[in-house]
Amino acid sequence: MSQGSDLEIARAATLRPIGEIAERAGVPDEALSPFGKYKAKVALEAVVNRPARGKLVLVTGINPTPAGEGKTTTTVGLTDALRRIGVRAMAALREPSLGPCFGTKGGATGGGYAQVVPMEDINLHFTGDFHAITSANNLLAAMIDNHIYWGNALGLDSRRISWRRSIDMNDRALRHITQSLGGMANGFPREDGFDITVASEVMAVFCLANDLADLQARLGRMIVGQRRDGSSVTTAELKADGAMAVLLRDALAPNLVQTLEGTPVFIHGGPFANIAHGCNSVIATRAALSLADVVVTEAGFGCDLGAEKFLDIKCRQAGLSPSAGVIVATVRALKMHGGVAKADLGREDVPAVRRGVVNLTRHIENLSGFGIPVLVGLNRFTTDTDAEIEAVKQAVAEAGAEAHLCTHWSDGGAGAESLARAVMARVETAPAAFTPLYPEGMGLAEKIRTIATRIYRAADIAIAPAAAKRLEGFEKAGFGHLPICVAKTQYSFSADPTLLGAPTGHVLPVREVRLSAGAGFVVALAGDVMTMPGLPKVPAAETIRLDAAGNIEGLF
Repeated sequence: MSQGSDLEIARAATLRPIGEIAERAGVPDEALSPFGKYKAKVALEAVVNRPARGKLVLVTGINPTPAGEGKTTTTVGLTDALRRIGVRAMAALREPSLGPCFGTKGGATGGGYAQVVPMEDINLHFTGDFHAITSANNLLAAMIDNHIYWGNALGLDSRRISWRRSIDMNDRALRHITQSLGGMANGFPREDGFDITVASEVMAVFCLANDLADLQARLGRMIVGQRRDGSSVTTAELKADGAMAVLLRDALAPNLVQTLEGTPVFIHGGPFANIAHGCNSVIATRAALSLADVVVTEAGFGCDLGAEKFLDIKCRQAGLSPSAGVIVATVRALKMHGGVAKADLGREDVPAVRRGVVNLTRHIENLSGFGIPVLVGLNRFTTDTDAEIEAVKQAVAEAGAEAHLCTHWSDGGAGAESLARAVMARVETAPAAFTPLYPEGMGLAEKIRTIATRIYRAADIAIAPAAAKRLEGFEKAGFGHLPICVAKTQYSFSADPTLLGAPTGHVLPVREVRLSAGAGFVVALAGDVMTMPGLPKVPAAETIRLDAAGNIEGLF
């Protein structure tokens, strides 16, 4: 196939009308609410509470590097490949955030000839879901301050308000702010802050809700702060849950789009995996499982973050049981884990591959520990040599898995058929044996320690005294059964982004914990990770523009 930028390839494609894609997926025309010609909402009543017919396949990756791995690209290429070999397959993906699109990472619609389209729409405003989530989050924030302004009948202690505002953009200046300045008419001044929308609890609730009733119930359980006696104040007590559910009603319907090869895809919800739980919505996943024989989904960033949260949070809450897992890697990225600088990745370096492949084999060990058959999708670059590829395959085989060379970026679904056949061999023969990492009854601190020692291979954890006290308070309040959502750097198994490969013996520093009672988990912030990212020195926004004809340039 001819080459070009992701945007050029997507723009040159001939898309099928969304009604045709819906027919392929088994969605009736009357259930569609089109947004133009090529994307649509699917009515909740058409997909909620339908029995599952399909098998679930998880795509995850090694710890990411600037060399690139291609997790979403592989998810798309694998789904297309499954359709090519005669499998009724769909994908269920997350929506991109504007923060990375205008920052460093770029969009999240795949790449090359393994993309979901319309690429520009999906990467920007799409169907408005993120705007609805941001609005619902900030409506609650406004109602908190309004309640205090008009007498504070609930006795909410303004020093103990935990609810933060949100915006779907990287803006470090908003991490910590002082609000309500300018006099009595503007309320009571207090410290506040913003999280990026994808890290908000409203996003998590949106993605974990089973239906509209569950959405409102979860919103109502969210805790916004405490009274002076330490008792919690919830969204329901503020009477904000109903209005928030109204803002989210239409957004909760999953979005249907297509790949470049016309494969149906649900794209819905978008929490980050380094600072949130990193999975698309339960509603979209279940909808796809009711329509397809095999559903391919992804978990954000590396297997140590996204996959662990997918399995211990999403699957536990939604009753899902994946039948296979695919870990995505590239020779280039493994060489970076082996100590090679990005500028030198074009030269053959088999010893560096062997040093860096330990990152991949540890992820294989970890994912296999959940009782899931594991395969490796090795994205091939033109600079990869046969000797380097063989070194990866050998290491993967010694770890008890198979590595399949993939060229879907340049060849579309045809370049992932080997991986697709291997996935089907596992899905059709492997018994279901999925087991979460830890039981619900384990203490919260011990759950953090279990994740740190068994997944990150840390020697221990170091919980700040204030955080430890809060964990004890969560348990006393009846939240000890909740799973843990660790927020840490995605670049390393440790909390130090410079420790590449497969470090051991490190200590995971937990500086803060937050209760997400509506979402149903406890967030543990480790190291220097921020829930509001900043822009890089040279953000992508500097090169994104409109040409003379009004077309978008620079989006990737």
